[in-house]
Amino acid sequence: MAQAYTPGLTVARRAVVRKMRKLPLPGETLVKVGDAVEADSVVARTKLPGDAHPLNLSRALSVPESDVERHLLVKTGEPFQKGALIAETKGFFGLFKSRYVAPVDGSLETVSTVTGQAILREPPKPLEARAYVKGVVVETLEDEGAVVEMEGAFIQGILGVGGETHGELVLAVERGAELTAEEVLPAHQGKVLIVGGSVRADALQKAAEVGAAGIAAGCIDAAELRDCLGYELGVAVTGAEEIGLTAIVTEGFGRIDMAEKTFELLKSLEGRHASMNGATQIRAGVTRPEILVPMEGEGEAYSASALTLETGAAARVIREPRFGETGEIAELPVELQEIETGARVRVAVVRLQNGDEIALPRANIELIGG
Repeated sequence: MAQAYTPGLTVARRAVVRKMRKLPLPGETLVKVGDAVEADSVVARTKLPGDAHPLNLSRALSVPESDVERHLLVKTGEPFQKGALIAETKGFFGLFKSRYVAPVDGSLETVSTVTGQAILREPPKPLEARAYVKGVVVETLEDEGAVVEMEGAFIQGILGVGGETHGELVLAVERGAELTAEEVLPAHQGKVLIVGGSVRADALQKAAEVGAAGIAAGCIDAAELRDCLGYELGVAVTGAEEIGLTAIVTEGFGRIDMAEKTFELLKSLEGRHASMNGATQIRAGVTRPEILVPMEGEGEAYSASALTLETGAAARVIREPRFGETGEIAELPVELQEIETGARVRVAVVRLQNGDEIALPRANIELIGG
């Protein structure tokens, strides 16, 4: 029988993971190779240009464009504070003066005697690249950042919302249970909650209110997530949602317990510090949400082994409208079949947990490791 190989999600107790921590524009790298770093350690720093405020100074002072420069009270590049007088006319016999007061802190960037226009620039904003994980710097990127290597547990999810965060792992509910708002406690502030079953929208909201760092759950109902976000989530790219915490589901939408292997691994790591990132990209250049837990002792590099696409294999749908649903491969037709787009592709027949059998392009499913 012909076989195909499809990658699945990584769930590894021992892995060596490298994370590139890079600034969006050149700055200063603050670490060197061999430095031990914590998740919060700053590895590089730069400054973003402050907001620009265009100003028609000629109109503001009621003077000709060619005269604006001689009425300035500050020099180009000279800093000033909000409320400072930066331009003033002499008026008639000291009366009827026109003045311009700075609306923000900043400096005068440019002024034109041709157009009468000026640009006020707010102070630069500091921007830092943090290590994200506890580990060791193995490479520096000149003026841009560093590469940090972490040894420990590496767990990928199917979907996440929210960006990078970190906190201590705490078991909230076991497999088969649902996390409700009543079970989220003030003591969960700064923690990453392990939810073996499903999480409700009110629990997500309560977790954000108490200041929890994140939630790692088996599943969430699509409607519950929509209620929490306030809009329909586009699963192609996530990570920029502002819900007050990061949430990752390991199995998908619906009512699906966290895979036993994943749950037992997370449960065994309770009390340890974890880094997590909900950023997800389903299209080209796949990015998976992740949970990383540094662990002491010797580890060995993990290489995800290919899973065999064959009848009976556990699979998950990774395209709408059945995104996140799981089941098993019921049939692998050899002949090409026409799909809704008119293309002819190889398909897999998946028997979902509710008993439905659907034929999907093989690119629209992923296998689930044991």
